Amino acid sequence: MAVPLAVLLKREHTSERIEKPDVLYGQASQSKKGEDFTFFKTECQRVPGDGSTTFSVFALFDGHNGSEAAIYAKENLLNNVLGAMPSDLSRDDWLGALPRALVAGFVKTDKDFQNLAHSSGTTVTMVIIDGWVVTAASVGDSRCILESAEGSMYHLSADHRLDVNEKEVERITASGGEVGRLNIVGGAEIGPLRCWPGGLCLSRSIGDLDVGQFIVPVPYVKQVKLSNAGGRLIIASDGVWDALTFDSALKCCHGLPADSAANQIVKEAVQVRGLRDDTTCIVVDILPKEKAVPAPAPHPKKHGMGVLKNIFHRKPSAKSINVKREYSEPDVVEEIFENGSAALAHRLDTGNAVQNMFKIYACAVCQVEIKPQEAISLHSCPSQPRKVVSPWDGPFLCHSCQQKKEAMEGTSCSQDFSSSSKSASSDSWE
Repeated sequence: MAVPLAVLLKREHTSERIEKPDVLYGQASQSKKGEDFTFFKTECQRVPGDGSTTFSVFALFDGHNGSEAAIYAKENLLNNVLGAMPSDLSRDDWLGALPRALVAGFVKTDKDFQNLAHSSGTTVTMVIIDGWVVTAASVGDSRCILESAEGSMYHLSADHRLDVNEKEVERITASGGEVGRLNIVGGAEIGPLRCWPGGLCLSRSIGDLDVGQFIVPVPYVKQVKLSNAGGRLIIASDGVWDALTFDSALKCCHGLPADSAANQIVKEAVQVRGLRDDTTCIVVDILPKEKAVPAPAPHPKKHGMGVLKNIFHRKPSAKSINVKREYSEPDVVEEIFENGSAALAHRLDTGNAVQNMFKIYACAVCQVEIKPQEAISLHSCPSQPRKVVSPWDGPFLCHSCQQKKEAMEGTSCSQDFSSSSKSASSDSWE
């Protein structure tokens, strides 16, 4: 059961676990197409000039049909997410607003990129680390997993491949799209499930102008709080996950520091499958400051669930025996928030417009100011006539973001996406 964020933060304060962890990271990549890109920023500040408000951001962009979307998202996504966050929020409120800001930022990035009329697309997995709180947002099939210090594994992303996500198939068909495999001569069907028009085998991405609006940029978001024993994140593109299971990825980097771990995971993936796709991995270790030391090499016979214990569990020295045992609590990862709905009304609403931490009469997606008579309530139906609204009717969308919302949900009256033949080129973008 999810635990309210305010409860967790109060628990953190009262137990005097307010010291931030060390965040150590490494990345490795072998390129086949040159369409994988990574982003790291470890010195972001919620309050400019205040070092106590520092947080870290890590992101992986796996482009397809070109690199333009991946590059654009790398350069603009974080700014769009932070632009959706009101100023002067407390840390509690900032973390509480972050899932909605991620949704708004992903949609705005997609909308702005599509206005440039490029046809490429990209998967995105973005992770924001503030203290012991980890928030991950993802579209596509670049996955993120977390291993706690104890050795338990948690999925922080969703897989939006149509072959494995039945709910996404149902969403697309309910919105008016078509899902099927590629037809070849004689009527046989081959390859993965794809969305038509366009033929993309992912249900969510940023970009992909020519595959229709049913491929949405609304991310799956999960927010968790680590215990003060820490944990390890592995963020990797499908070049890794097509070759390695989650368990095997964790096992092969057992005992290695983050930079060596990322290199080892990529090396293992290429050995298993060959370099058939861009293969990229980011490893992030979130460690108590006293334990942020180089990890010893793993014993070759040690395997199993406790794959990080060489990093996180060391014998106390004589000097530390009588020191207060700050890290003796059970290693528990507590869920704060999880939502994968593609409906903006489910993702941006708070139930109380006055206290929803969005600017009144500003678009909840693109943040443009709206005149009251032009504001469109997030809950309005396309068939309802527009009327002057009050702040209590919010959150609001501007006209263009409302059109984007309707198109993604299959309720737009003016969809001009012509059906593409399933017998098109067999080149796979993903």
